[in-house]
Amino acid sequence: MSGRLPDSDDSILMRWVRVEIGKINKEIVAERKPLSQLLKEDIPSAKTKGGDDHLFDKKVLEVLAEQLPSELHDRLRLPILFFLDNRVEDSSFLNDETAVKALQIMGELSMLRSFEKGKLWVGKSIAYSIMKKYPTVIQIVMG
Repeated sequence: MSGRLPDSDDSILMRWVRVEIGKINKEIVAERKPLSQLLKEDIPSAKTKGGDDHLFDKKVLEVLAEQLPSELHDRLRLPILFFLDNRVEDSSFLNDETAVKALQIMGELSMLRSFEKGKLWVGKSIAYSIMKKYPTVIQIVMG
């Protein structure tokens, strides 16, 4: 016995994993909003893929507004999304250049980092540290 699942069981397992990932990703914001728009809202929020409201912490939004140049306020869409790829064990990626620029300005990512093929890869630990520091404006997308 090789310890590996038969191919028929593997496809069943993968279907189950995809269903579970879909459940997790229902909490991801479906339509991201610019920082400038969220700052104007009394209760800043956006709809999730599951139809619920994702509430943004107004104080965190104000911190971003203070730290970022005003020209980024209309371009930065929130939440910032870090994507996990099940083929890459210890890293996540960003695919939004404005988000990368914002995180670099805030000192969360090195200015020496650059996009390659539309992505900027960072360690999962970095993504989770940023998410902890800026709650509600960072989300992790399972892939």
